[in-house]
Amino acid sequence: MAGHSKWANIQHRKGKQDKKRAVLFARLSKEITIASKMGGADPGMNPRLRLAITNAKGVSVPKDNIQRAIDKGQSAGGADYADIRYEGVGPGGVGIIIEASTDNKNRTATDVRSAFTKSGCALGTTGSVSFNFDQLGEIEYGPEAGSADAVMEAAIMAGAQDVASDEDGHWIYTAREDFAAVSTALAEAFSSKVEPRSAKIIWKPKVNVSVAGDNADQLMKLLDVLDELDDVQNVYDNSELSDEEMARLAG
Repeated sequence: MAGHSKWANIQHRKGKQDKKRAVLFARLSKEITIASKMGGADPGMNPRLRLAITNAKGVSVPKDNIQRAIDKGQSAGGADYADIRYEGVGPGGVGIIIEASTDNKNRTATDVRSAFTKSGCALGTTGSVSFNFDQLGEIEYGPEAGSADAVMEAAIMAGAQDVASDEDGHWIYTAREDFAAVSTALAEAFSSKVEPRSAKIIWKPKVNVSVAGDNADQLMKLLDVLDELDDVQNVYDNSELSDEEMARLAG
């Protein structure tokens, strides 16, 4: 089965190291609040909330924080949030998809557009980039879930499409429509002894774009800026770097 993106893995590790814990907790708590407000406080009846709680637990957000975020979503009043997707082409022709949850569309659009403009790039229209990506379910487990062979067997039995494993963990990919069923089947297979680090719908590149040198540097800066915007929830790209470039950027 196809290998996990090395660049995505470098980004994942870098993000864990560099992003302040409080900022990450705030983003996850916001998603819980939005999910609670939009679909109710019962995770069993609200798939978005269930996923948000899973992802929060995956990075050790305290239970009290999670409950406060749920309660905030249920409280009277508060801002109404909308989910928006932006697409653009970054340095070196890399396709970038940004998912945001916002209570002010004009503010968010201005912030995202400014980030691209400062990088010498521009936003595109909806669909201008996403046709180069597949929207899939991604379920991530740590290495404690088992060997690559054991996890692959469990994933195939659960109905997954693809699995990638390395020393950092396991990434299980599903068709979007099978995401919930596969997640449930995996939970049963692991008998709740191992919790997933995250479970979400992602944009996975069909074709990667090689970048190096100045383009790689500019791309990293752009992705960092986008990731730091308050309204941005997820950023995806289809860049590919050589081992040498990854070592330079990670150094």
